[in-house]
Amino acid sequence: MEWRAKNFSFRFPRRPLVMGILNVTPDSFSDGGNFLNPKSAADRAFQMVEEGADILDIGGESTKPGATPVGEAEELRRLLPVIERLAGQFPIPISVDTRKARVAQAVLEAGASLINDIEAVRGSESMWRTVAEAGAGYVAMHMQGTPQTMQLDPTYGDVVSEIGGFFSETLTRMKQVGVEPERVALDPGIGFGKTVDQNLKLLTGLDAYRKYHRPIVLGVSRKSFLGKISGGGSGERLSAALACTVFTAARGGSVFRTHDVLETVRALRMWEALAGQEETR
Repeated sequence: MEWRAKNFSFRFPRRPLVMGILNVTPDSFSDGGNFLNPKSAADRAFQMVEEGADILDIGGESTKPGATPVGEAEELRRLLPVIERLAGQFPIPISVDTRKARVAQAVLEAGASLINDIEAVRGSESMWRTVAEAGAGYVAMHMQGTPQTMQLDPTYGDVVSEIGGFFSETLTRMKQVGVEPERVALDPGIGFGKTVDQNLKLLTGLDAYRKYHRPIVLGVSRKSFLGKISGGGSGERLSAALACTVFTAARGGSVFRTHDVLETVRALRMWEALAGQEETR
């Protein structure tokens, strides 16, 4: 299995990838306001690369529950100075977390290689055509509702199978507009229109998505469901997130999106060493 994003390529099976989160927003739930200055954002990006990040994921619009949307111009004002500082500076791809096709086009032209789209449940195909034309990589994430409504009353019959249906339909529709499956990774959208119980069912049922033969992206870092189970505020959920990470790495998790790059890299290295020992017994 291969995942391609412009000139970058990842072949699986391999150790899981770590995607470092860099939010250049004033209101993201965990690191909002920390990296508004392009220099401080770039410094954090280089730090994450040194810590072992395989991908950088830069966001210019908060998508936490209840977040206020921002316009294209403001999102680009936040993103472009950072991308222009970072493009070509290290041998890993830059991903941009956006749901707007015009923003995607601009950041791909500026040097990004990958689009992480929380709104892959979409009617319009303009985003996908942009991705196809650029030869970019793409993360198709499932979200029920919008950031403003997603946590009001998320309801599913069978959350694992319904999101599997979304994956199947999305891969088919994207191929029809020119996005090769090799460019796509799939994200069940932990915390995006899911209750605590639904999140747990997705994490424990991850094996069901192996049949799509695409990398599975998981973002559990600092999310509220961790605190509801284990306790702690957004800055006190690392141990719970690492538990989810190593648990799902054994069940098909391919890419882990995290604020805590160094700790996640170390946890996955330890899991990989243990898994390798198991295979040789």
